[in-house]
Amino acid sequence: MSDLLSIDLLLIAVCVWLLIGLAGLAAPRKMRFISRVLFPLGALVSVAVGLVALVSLGQAPEVAVLAIGLPDLPFHLRLDNLNAVFALLLGFASAGISIYAAGYFRKGEGAAPGLLCLEYHLFLASMLMVLLADDGYSFMVAWESMALSSFFLVTTDHRHEEIRRAGYLYLLIAHVGAISILLSFGVMTGGAGDYTFAAMRTQHLSPFWASVAYLLALFGFGAKAGLVPVHVWLPEAHPAAPSPVSAMMSGVMLKTAIYGLLRVSFDLVGTTIWWWGVAAMAVGLLTALFGVLYSTVQSDMKRLLAYSSIENIGLLAVGIGLALIFHTYRMEALAALAMTAVFYHCLAHAGFKSLLFLCTGSVLHATHERSLGKLGGLIHRMPWVAWLALAGVIAGSGLPPLSGFVSEWLLLQGFLFSPGLPHPWLNMIVPVAAAVVALVAALAGFAMVKFYGIVFLGQMRDPVLKDAQDAGVLERIGLVWLAVITLLLGVLPSTVITLIDAATRQLLGTGLAERMADHGWWMLAPISADRASYQPLVFLVTIVLSVLIGRQLVRRFYHGRLRRTQAWDCGYWFQSPRAQDTAEGFSQPIRRIFGPAFRMDRHIPSIRDERPIYSVKVEDHFWYWLYLPVARLVDAISGLIVRVQGGRIAIYLLYSFITLIILLLVARP
Repeated sequence: MSDLLSIDLLLIAVCVWLLIGLAGLAAPRKMRFISRVLFPLGALVSVAVGLVALVSLGQAPEVAVLAIGLPDLPFHLRLDNLNAVFALLLGFASAGISIYAAGYFRKGEGAAPGLLCLEYHLFLASMLMVLLADDGYSFMVAWESMALSSFFLVTTDHRHEEIRRAGYLYLLIAHVGAISILLSFGVMTGGAGDYTFAAMRTQHLSPFWASVAYLLALFGFGAKAGLVPVHVWLPEAHPAAPSPVSAMMSGVMLKTAIYGLLRVSFDLVGTTIWWWGVAAMAVGLLTALFGVLYSTVQSDMKRLLAYSSIENIGLLAVGIGLALIFHTYRMEALAALAMTAVFYHCLAHAGFKSLLFLCTGSVLHATHERSLGKLGGLIHRMPWVAWLALAGVIAGSGLPPLSGFVSEWLLLQGFLFSPGLPHPWLNMIVPVAAAVVALVAALAGFAMVKFYGIVFLGQMRDPVLKDAQDAGVLERIGLVWLAVITLLLGVLPSTVITLIDAATRQLLGTGLAERMADHGWWMLAPISADRASYQPLVFLVTIVLSVLIGRQLVRRFYHGRLRRTQAWDCGYWFQSPRAQDTAEGFSQPIRRIFGPAFRMDRHIPSIRDERPIYSVKVEDHFWYWLYLPVARLVDAISGLIVRVQGGRIAIYLLYSFITLIILLLVARP
């Protein structure tokens, strides 16, 4: 065992995951065995994957060749610092999700437990193989395996038509993106016919073909990540999928697309052009703003989190675009800062978004409700879920001292510290982009406050909620695991940056580790302590001490006389749960300010209605601008083909006769 390399250990993890899935298939109805043995065993394998990836950071690349493909097309695999960061993310995030899933999945909910176990662990194995793939063939095999296994997980409860529709939409866009990725690999081979990544690195493409490869990769990986306009599958698939699957897709799978885009943009193409960064930044800003606006107006808690994931993917694309611009103009220190922000936000988002999706799963199991308008006051019945969800909400809002603040703070530093760029047009758009990022961060805080306040605070909007039960033991362990990751990423940023710096150096040739070492592990000063610094532990200790001291002061000096009365209600005596702000009412200012961004269908009752009901439905413009016209065109073409291919032998003979006449006329000298 001492002679085993890290890549060998990761391949063993892939095999163990597959064996766990097959074991579940061998006992398809034994729910207790699957939930109490197989899923926890899969979580242990995930922890091992994370530890192996952590140890391999900073080490020399390792390669392997598996003769399991087609003749003369074996699987080439490679473990380097770039995919080690994402394997670290996959391992530690999936460990918490798998432990939670052991307590979440119940018999009779959709697919058989054994089949679900197979699909789940095949999904994990496929994602790890995507990261390890070192040629276009093995990458696409793993990529399609990941897409198919996640499709079956999304359609777990396939008895409902809307769930099947969401799954088919996801599969369609996934395959469109896969075709684009395959074409990108084809361009990068330069016609040599060698699909290994090592051969792609040696190709010297012209600026035109390099740009074609980059744009194809941006579209293909953007379809999987959820970049606008190929984002529509994401808010449909997440509400349809079980909550652990939603957490895995949002927290982990979307990052495989970011990994692929980084691999192509900074490693395989071999060159960078400044406008590539502008294109990625523009798409990222549009995606981030679109996602956060739509998350603020949702009344379904899983759709709210799905649009929030679109927003965070947009921020990652902005960071990649900024790194491309700085790298093109040889501003390597700032490029390293932007790239570090990208890696850090990948890790942070995997932690807090997985945590939030799992918390919604506990709420859904306890109440059987996804609608925000029917929830409220659950902090009294589900304190474990409520307090752990608060950690995810704080991180998702980009507030200190948790992980989301660090990554967004690093990204803003990349904008604010950028000196005069050689291109005057860039000097104009970079400050505008920084302002949009700040706006997105503020709106994200609004969306998270809405989510937490309406679900957990206030009064219960339905008497049935009084019967809600808190999360079980295994579910709590999974939630605590992800909350601890979110906390550690927030209070130990310098340590984390030092660990992931090897990946930044691999892509850019420089990093931030030296600056981190100069200022100590307790301070984050990416450029200079005189210009900007952040001490998360000091911030955390200050908050804790303020709360404790304030509590003691209240206890010491409070006069002790207690009088209970109704809260001041502005003169209104009506204080039932209906008097609380609804999800629609909470987001009304956003709908008014950004009205043109939404397609809204309002129902305003008349004063004569005996039971007036006000409703507003917010729809995506892209459905009507892009997808419905394409669907109508496909229907028209299909109808034409049906008319041409009518099934009558006489018509087919006529086609053959006309074709023969045309060929004779063309061939006539």
